[in-house]
Amino acid sequence: MGDPCFRTDYTWDGVKCGNTTGNTTRITSLNLSSSDLHGAVSKNFALLTALQNLDLSYNNLSGSIPDSIPSLSSLRSLNVSGNQLSDDSLCKNYTGSLIFRHDSSKSTCNKKTTASRKNTVILVTSVVVAVLVVSAIVLACFICRAKKKSTVSVDSQTRNEQLEIAPRSRTDQGDHLQDNENRRFTYKDLEKFTDNFKQFIGQGGFGVVYFGHLEDDTEVAVKMRSESSSHGLDEFLAEVQSLTKVHHRNIVCLVGYCWEKNHLALVYEYMSQGNLYDHLRGKDAAAEALNWATRVRIVLEAAQGLDYLHKGCSPPIIHRDVKSSNILLGQNLQAKVADLGLSKTYISDGHTHISATAAGTAGYMDPEYYFTGRLTESSDVYSFGVVLLEAATGEPPLVPGQGHIVQRVKQRVSATGDVGSVADPRLGAAYDVNSMWKVVDTAMACTAESGAGRPTMAEVVAQLKDSLALEYARGNDDDRSFPASIAASDSAALMMSGFGPSAR
Repeated sequence: MGDPCFRTDYTWDGVKCGNTTGNTTRITSLNLSSSDLHGAVSKNFALLTALQNLDLSYNNLSGSIPDSIPSLSSLRSLNVSGNQLSDDSLCKNYTGSLIFRHDSSKSTCNKKTTASRKNTVILVTSVVVAVLVVSAIVLACFICRAKKKSTVSVDSQTRNEQLEIAPRSRTDQGDHLQDNENRRFTYKDLEKFTDNFKQFIGQGGFGVVYFGHLEDDTEVAVKMRSESSSHGLDEFLAEVQSLTKVHHRNIVCLVGYCWEKNHLALVYEYMSQGNLYDHLRGKDAAAEALNWATRVRIVLEAAQGLDYLHKGCSPPIIHRDVKSSNILLGQNLQAKVADLGLSKTYISDGHTHISATAAGTAGYMDPEYYFTGRLTESSDVYSFGVVLLEAATGEPPLVPGQGHIVQRVKQRVSATGDVGSVADPRLGAAYDVNSMWKVVDTAMACTAESGAGRPTMAEVVAQLKDSLALEYARGNDDDRSFPASIAASDSAALMMSGFGPSAR
């Protein structure tokens, strides 16, 4: 099929080239994630001696990783997450500067190193005992001298110091939460509000969600942390503290929380219409499909919420888990971004990214994160681009055997040149073609491989307003008026400008 590095205007998807020695151009990066690869990892990857980044994530690869690949002198990053590779190769400690990403069970790796750890424990224990003996002798001498110089009892002083140190961590966190404006509920309060947790309405990574009423009949959703939850105290505190600072019509409102012994719970305003995922493919999908104008309005409102987190909060907040199930819908299908349990804040303007050990959901995660381990505002933009493609196509991000939604859409559009080839069939062609093109084009810009090439959320908001204006100009019979999410000045400007830049 030709030289992938020769013509820059005919670049291959997933392949990046660079000059290595002299004028020679070699393959330096290869992204084969979600490409439906099967069988063993080929040893031939080692022939790409200039390779710096290799991404084989989310395929069906099995067996072990050939030692020749991690041993490549130029390789900086190797990602094999989401495969069925043996733990033997995943548990190896590859030396050097290689960033090795996988999803092997830590407990499995730990079992294989039990013997060596026993030897280490014996050695460390011996050293610690020796240090303690020496410390005891020194301390005894110190106490004898102190008794001569002072009438203060060492024992009482030590006891006071211990009393000061012991309860600090958990108490200080609790005191910090007491300072926020949200209400702190007891577990008995939650039992009363939910009629002893009678009405189950959903479940997420944090735990089970129940419907309830406060004393004034305000409807609430009570999210109780389950014992099996992967979200712990850190995520709980992050969400309470983030939502205390955030006030926006497109961010879900936190009513209060419960932190009582082993009971952790978050109490939110009740969003009666579920979430965007449910309406696209979940429990509400069998009902009447959302029309195109409603879909664009929902993603526009969600984009406004994310733009507020990035630019309206001080310090800015990265959501880190943007997906269709975290876009909740209230009365009149008003959209609000939810689940800030994984969110992080920038410390200063110069702090352009955060390092993270884990964040997000498979299919929505920024591929750049796998190489850098860093999350930025553009990481949220990538995830939101996937949500835009979900809204346009009605399809999930990952389909076994068919790859990622970004690749699927690219292939269909390039093959047909027709946006109708990717549009959700349930729309029945009842949409403005230019409006659909604008959303798909915006989504593809959001999911650019490099974060530097992606738009900001403010730019995404502008594009979605243009798309909605185009659809409303078509004379949608179901919803003719501009929604409250678009200010009067915005809608007037769009009308005066001929509905924004021309599309396709």
